[in-house]
Amino acid sequence: MRYLPLSDTDRSEMLARIGVKSVDELFADVPKNLLLREPVDLPRRKGELEVERILSRMSAKNVTASSVPFFVGAGAYRHHVPATVDHLIQRSEFLTSYTPYQPEIAQGTLQYLFEFQTQVAALTGMEVANASMYDGSTGTGEAVLMAHRVTKRRKAVLSGGLHPHYAEVVRTLSDMASDSVVTMQPDVAGDEDILSQIDDTTSCVVVQSPDVFGNVRDLKPIAEKAHKHGALLIAVFTEAVSLGLVASPGSQGADIVVGEGQSIGNALNFGGPYVGLFATQSTFIRQMPGRLCGETVDADGNRGFVLTLSTREQHIRRDKATSNICTNSGLCALAFTIHMTLLGEAGLTRLARVNHANAIKLADLLAGAKGVEVLNKTFFNEFTVKLAKPAAEVVELLAKKGVLAGVPVSRLLPGAGLDNLLLVASTEVNTDDDRAALAAALKEVL
Repeated sequence: MRYLPLSDTDRSEMLARIGVKSVDELFADVPKNLLLREPVDLPRRKGELEVERILSRMSAKNVTASSVPFFVGAGAYRHHVPATVDHLIQRSEFLTSYTPYQPEIAQGTLQYLFEFQTQVAALTGMEVANASMYDGSTGTGEAVLMAHRVTKRRKAVLSGGLHPHYAEVVRTLSDMASDSVVTMQPDVAGDEDILSQIDDTTSCVVVQSPDVFGNVRDLKPIAEKAHKHGALLIAVFTEAVSLGLVASPGSQGADIVVGEGQSIGNALNFGGPYVGLFATQSTFIRQMPGRLCGETVDADGNRGFVLTLSTREQHIRRDKATSNICTNSGLCALAFTIHMTLLGEAGLTRLARVNHANAIKLADLLAGAKGVEVLNKTFFNEFTVKLAKPAAEVVELLAKKGVLAGVPVSRLLPGAGLDNLLLVASTEVNTDDDRAALAAALKEVL
């Protein structure tokens, strides 16, 4: 094949040089049950027009988020993105730019990354933020590795309210490094005794707020206990809009704050690309993964921007690198920055209040339905309900009625015995008619 120019002899020599007998041995760390046993069931070759027709038929089977009442969340939220955002990020100088290695010709890119860092630091209540991570889950994994470097310890304690996908990323990275991970049981009520798990061997405690079940957590007692034992508190969020209303993690004593920035400026996009936010105290700046843009002056005293810290695997002293992240979500970070600039502080606060008010309206409406119990004492724009039937079954039935009701907890935590729990999110895009449609459809199904 023209895309695979190496011969069998070339490949044999490469395998021999690195000390393995076959290509399959290169994938030894991937669990066997995750490996495909045969090629994906797709046509081997088709013309461009045929491919377009096939993919169009496939995509037509999807129910898009904007076409029906939509209450799906669990780490990916539908918000209104102003048309200005897409218009600006599609300018050629943004859309085609890559890594700003040469600051003298990349001042625009460097400046918006600097502004992005400033916004993230202000949002999270921290002193410094990096120029983005891939997404919230991988950012959480990087935060745990950073905590290990800072504390010289190798044990992480994960809250039972941490998003299961985020927890799985941490466990995967930790397993590769033979690090210890203590994962608490799923904490639907938000009242777990995580303090009892912190001791002098703990490197970090990872707590999400609002958590995956929607509960808003008080991080101060956890931070105090962690610091008493020389451990760090890693505060996680999946809904960036919540930072417009909930007390910032930094003000509650967090040492590292990490989360998903998709909610601001970035549409759902069938799951990506997203943008990870990462912030910390200036004390730990040299242990922070990724890159950092800084402000400086040139030889003539004019304001300018440069990559102040850029420990990446392509650079010299790779053995000293804090991370192997090899790029950043630059265009998504720009979308975040443009949307945040359009909102401003007052606009973000108003947006957060509308989200919370809409969620309260929905919770009150659902609480009056037979077979539905709202479990949360506190929440932002997402909460957990207990249904009289398995949630996955209910979601499928509601989808046939033209309502996307939420995410069954069993999809995130299969086998955990939480089959009747449903995560429901209501943002600024939901109307009274949307909420009424969900309530009416639930009454029919239950």
